[in-house]
Amino acid sequence: MDPSVQVDDVWDAGDMGCGELVFLLAQRARALGPGKVLELVATDLGAPHDIPAWCRLTGNALLIANPPHYFIRSKES
Repeated sequence: MDPSVQVDDVWDAGDMGCGELVFLLAQRARALGPGKVLELVATDLGAPHDIPAWCRLTGNALLIANPPHYFIRSKES
């Protein structure tokens, strides 16, 4: 965990592939609430490309990407 980021929830997705990962990530981000930070741990080889792309497409902020750890702030609205 990065001490500079206040984390509201942690999810270890392990080596889950992109399709299932982004589907469940969207659900978790919505459930977490606006402006909250999720620490995602994802070891799938595609995650370093998939997670930033998902954030750009959905409007969620990728605060830190230090594979396998990703800190994502859920969008405000």
